[in-house]
Amino acid sequence: MSELSTSSLLQDALTSIAADVDQEFDTLLTLPGDARDRLYAAMRHATIGGGKRLRPLLVTATAALFNVERKTALRVGTAVEAIHVYSLVHDDLPCMDDDDLRRGKPTVHRAFDEATAVLAGDSLHALAFEILANPDTHSDPFVRGELVSTLALASGPEGMAGGQMMDIEAENASFDLQTVMRLQALKTGALIAASVEMGAILGHIPPEGRAHLRGYARDIGLAFQIADDILDVEGDPELAGKALQKDAEAGKGTFVSLMGLDRAKQQAEMLVQQANDYLSSYGAEADLLRAIANYITERDR
Repeated sequence: MSELSTSSLLQDALTSIAADVDQEFDTLLTLPGDARDRLYAAMRHATIGGGKRLRPLLVTATAALFNVERKTALRVGTAVEAIHVYSLVHDDLPCMDDDDLRRGKPTVHRAFDEATAVLAGDSLHALAFEILANPDTHSDPFVRGELVSTLALASGPEGMAGGQMMDIEAENASFDLQTVMRLQALKTGALIAASVEMGAILGHIPPEGRAHLRGYARDIGLAFQIADDILDVEGDPELAGKALQKDAEAGKGTFVSLMGLDRAKQQAEMLVQQANDYLSSYGAEADLLRAIANYITERDR
């Protein structure tokens, strides 16, 4: 497939998944018309509009390899996105990163208040598992159970939350490159890896048959964070929709500060190539996954 057609494939997929995820959240988060309206409004503010929707796209693109119905994969992708967004809402709070802008609009605690932001994040966390446990998502209770377990592991101390704790500790310690890699594998990579894994779970692929997809997910997860660190140095805050260079100002070690800009770029490119190599057993049906890998180092936000 040509570079132009690959780019078009990805852009169409990103546009489609963004619209579909927004529609899912719009349906799930209808205002109840009572004293909880402010909470629901805050959740809608956080979830609807903006964001790359990379994780739901990874779920649906992986599931499509195994002919899983898109509606099913979309619900699972929406659950993953609920976890991702909850983490952003809490990450933006004054007790953590204290950010004013997210996805080009005021952060939830700025648009509403801190208490509402905490509850909105809590509720999005719960919503994710409510979606996965619902028989409407999948008729097989064993599949639902594995989906819940996978997302829980990726979200907690062995995954994203553990990485966030390491990130907080990084303000008071000098982490070497291996530790930063571990931090980012948990904070960013775990949820990306879970997105691919959950797509394979929907396809009834046994754990031993997912090794190549795990390799793909691991490499794009690390490449994604390296690319983020590069954008933090070279990016445009307006395009990013958030403040840049906050880690450097806090004295945290990043891939760029530890490797240098040129080496970081080379490492990201190598990881993308390696990720694509893991898909060598697939034909055109994996073109979207290949396009996602390439997009990670080409994006401007």
